[in-house]
This record gives sequence, C-alpha cells and structure tokens, in this order.
Amino acid sequence: MAEVAPALDGQLVTRGFITLWSGGCAWVVDYWARRTGWTPTADLFEPLTWALQQVGRQQSASVYLLALEDLQRISREVARFFVDYDIWLTPTLGEPPVSLGTFDSPPENPLQGLIRTGPFMPFTSICNITGQPAMSVPLYWNADGLPVGTHFIGRFGDEATLFRLAAQLEQARPWAGRRPPVSA
Repeated sequence: MAEVAPALDGQLVTRGFITLWSGGCAWVVDYWARRTGWTPTADLFEPLTWALQQVGRQQSASVYLLALEDLQRISREVARFFVDYDIWLTPTLGEPPVSLGTFDSPPENPLQGLIRTGPFMPFTSICNITGQPAMSVPLYWNADGLPVGTHFIGRFGDEATLFRLAAQLEQARPWAGRRPPVSA
C-alpha cells in the first residue's frame, strides 16, 4: 500500500466540469424547445437549470471544446495512475455530513448551492468526469451515529475488483444491518 494520488488541478477540473455541464444544459433546453415548439422561459425551469443554461449560452464553442480537451487530458492522467495501482482510496465527502438546506440557493444567486458542493464532494466528481467505477462503503460511524463513507475508485472498466473488495469489506465490517437514527 502506498500513499499516492494522481496530480489533479482542482480548479481546472471544476472549470471544465461547469463549462461542459452548462453547455449541455443549454443544449437540452434548446433540444426540447425544438421538439415541443415551446419558447423556454425562466418560469418553466428550476432556478439552477435556468441559470446553468444561461451560463452555457454565454460560452463560445472554442471555450467548450478547450474544456472538453482539459477533461479528456485529466481522464488520461487518472488512467495512467491506475497502471500502477488497483484502487484509489479517498474520503467519500470532503467534510462531515451537513444540515438540510446547506445547498439551497437564494433566488438572486441560483448557482450558490452548486458552487457549495465543490468542497463537499471533491472526490466523487472525478469519477463523473473520467468514467472510473467507484463505490462508497460505510466503514465508520460518527458520534451522531451517521455513516461515514470510504470511497474506493477502480480502474476504468474494472468494476469486478470493486465488487470483490466490497464483499471482503462487508464480511470484515458488516454494515447491512446498521441504520442511522431517524429524525422527523
């Protein structure tokens, strides 16, 4: 076992992700406007969706393609990491569980909740970008009885290693019967 990780530029990852996601959101709105004949207006969408498609419309094709190139390069860097390592172990979340409403966005800043998610889940988004298989396993519980996830990332296309690892971990630290306290 070695303590290593791929060298990733977090700002580049975030910028590329937002660029592609917002461009894709603008495309989906346009696609359905064409299919339905409706004129898109803010009242037809959730505030975050409307704000993302507006961001997407403000980007040039060049900016979109440069972001795509950046994310493809990052994906190749992560793939190179897995030439030498079978599993990349990270926390599932970047901070302890948060209260409901933490990711809410006020009407005047509909992107606030999205931006807040960056430091909260910095490791899972890498898998969304690269396509790496990953799993979050509740191997620890905090003082409040909430599960704390341990995030395992595998080689592209190698879900089998993660399934075998999950079976071994569940046998060593059973979690199926554990339930966090319910508050209503």
